[in-house]
Amino acid sequence: MKLYYAPDSCALAAHIALVEAGLPHTLARIDHATKKTDDGVDFFSVNPKGCVPALELDDGQVLTESAAILQYIADRAPAAGLAPAAGNIDRYRLAEWLNFVSSELHQVFMRFTIPDAPPALFAHTQQKLVTRYAYAAKVLESRPYLLGANYSVADSFLYVTTRWCKSVGIDIAQWPSLEAFHKAVAARPGVVRALAAEGLAA
Repeated sequence: MKLYYAPDSCALAAHIALVEAGLPHTLARIDHATKKTDDGVDFFSVNPKGCVPALELDDGQVLTESAAILQYIADRAPAAGLAPAAGNIDRYRLAEWLNFVSSELHQVFMRFTIPDAPPALFAHTQQKLVTRYAYAAKVLESRPYLLGANYSVADSFLYVTTRWCKSVGIDIAQWPSLEAFHKAVAARPGVVRALAAEGLAA
């Protein structure tokens, strides 16, 4: 499989999942400005939406959107335990968290990329993120991971967004449970390997 990514983007969650699942893969880095890979491929020819991640499957199909890609990766390597079994209520909890991170965190962060946006929009966006992270932190006060005792692909997705908090003036230390979660996920061997492959610090 081939993962199209940009460093420290939401695609990092899929990268982490591929490493932790032990699935063979290659990486194709995308330049956000030109929308081309390092070897000159037009990314729009891969994903017409122009957004990472995109995962080219073994049969040549391309899968997009983080929530779908993360579940696909987890299902390809069930022994890795990155997702509850299908039909289990916890599998729907996984979908619940993946959608929460995608819509209530990741997409909210994207507002900071709006050109010439008024300061009031940024202030409102920051406050919305604080409210959403406070919710996740409350959940994590009683469990180490979003689904409970077991780590899942939803945790890698949440972790990736917490990496962006400092850049928008949010200190996750205000939520000890979220900070502890962030440090625990960052220390996982698969996460360390994915970060190193993208040239990122923990």
